[in-house]
Amino acid sequence: MKDTAEHGTPPPLHEERRREPRQLTNVLLGIIAFALILFLLVQARFILISLAIAIILFSLTSEAINAIARLHVGPVRIPPWLASVAALILIASGLMTLSAVLLTQANEVVTMVLAYAGPAQRAIAELFGWMGADVEAAVLESMQSIEVAGYLSTLAGQASNLLSATVLITLFVGFLFAERIWFHAKLVSLMGDEQSATRVAAMGSSIMRRVNHYLLVKAMVSVVTGAAVYGVFKVAGFGLAMPVAVLTFALNFIPSIGSIISTVLAALAVYVLTQDAPSALGTFLVIGMIQFVIGNVIDPMLMGRALRLSSFGIIISLAFWGAVWGLPGMFLAVPIMVALMIVCATSPTLRPLAVMLSREGLPEQDN
Repeated sequence: MKDTAEHGTPPPLHEERRREPRQLTNVLLGIIAFALILFLLVQARFILISLAIAIILFSLTSEAINAIARLHVGPVRIPPWLASVAALILIASGLMTLSAVLLTQANEVVTMVLAYAGPAQRAIAELFGWMGADVEAAVLESMQSIEVAGYLSTLAGQASNLLSATVLITLFVGFLFAERIWFHAKLVSLMGDEQSATRVAAMGSSIMRRVNHYLLVKAMVSVVTGAAVYGVFKVAGFGLAMPVAVLTFALNFIPSIGSIISTVLAALAVYVLTQDAPSALGTFLVIGMIQFVIGNVIDPMLMGRALRLSSFGIIISLAFWGAVWGLPGMFLAVPIMVALMIVCATSPTLRPLAVMLSREGLPEQDN
C-alpha cells in the first residue's frame, strides 16, 4: 500500500466526492461576493466616483509636490505642507472653474434643445423621407413620443451634482495630502516587512505612472481636438461652437466610441441648425477626418506603450463601468482597467486575467 501511494495512486473515490461539494460552495460564495460588491458599487457610486477622481488627482499632483518641495527660495527650502496646500488650492480652483464651465455649457445646450426640439425631430424624420411618406411619418411620431423635457430635467439634476462632487473631491484630496507622509509606515505595518511594502509601493507607482501618462496625453489630445472642432464651427459660421467643442473635449476621454459619438452629435447639431444635409455631411467628414488623424496618428504616437490594453477588454470595461456608474464610469474605465491589470500581473493566480487584459500578453512590462 505504501509503495502504491508513493507512485501516485489516485485518491480514494470518497475523497473526490467530498471535494466536489467544497468546490461548488466556493463557486456559490464567489457569486454571492460578486453580487454584493456590485450592489455596493451601484449604491455608493457617488462617493466611490468622487473617491476615484480624488485618487487620480492626488496621483497626478504627488510628483509635482515632491519636485516643489525640493526647490529652494534663496536659503529657505519650501516645506512639503506648503506645497500640498498650494496644490490643494489649485485643484479646488480648477475643479470649481471646470464645474462652472460645464454648468454654463449645459444650460446653453438645454436652452437650445428646448428651442430646437420640434425642428430637430422634423429634421431627423426628413432624413428618412426617401423611404416613403409613411416611414417619415412613423419616424416623426416616434421622435415626438420621446419626453425631451424629462431627459433634460435628469441631465440638469446630474449637472447640479457637480458642485457637490467638487466639494467632496476636494475634501478627499485634502485628506490624502494630509496622510501622504504616513503612507509608507502604514504599508510596512500592513504588509509585515519592508520588502513586501516596497514591492506593493512599486506596484502602486507603476499604476500611477501609467494612469498619469494616459490622462495627461488624453487631456492634451482632447484640448487639441476640441479646439479644432471649435475652429470648424466658427469658420463655417455655425452656432453652438463652444458647447460642441466642450462636448468633444469631454467625450474624447472615452476611448474608441467617444470620438464617434461626438462627431455624430456635431453633424446632427449642424443639420438641426441649418436644415441643410450637405452642410451636416461636410461637417461630419471634416470632423471625422480630424478625429481619425488625431486618434490614429497623434494619439498613439504620444501614448507610446504606456497602456498596452486589449481593445476588446477596453470595450468590455466601458460596457461594465458604464452600466454600473453611468457616464463617469466610462471616463474611469481605462484607469481602473490599468490598475486591475497591474495588480493581477503580480499574482500567480490572477495572472491569466492580466494576460487577457493586456494587448500583447506581457502585462508585467513597464515603460
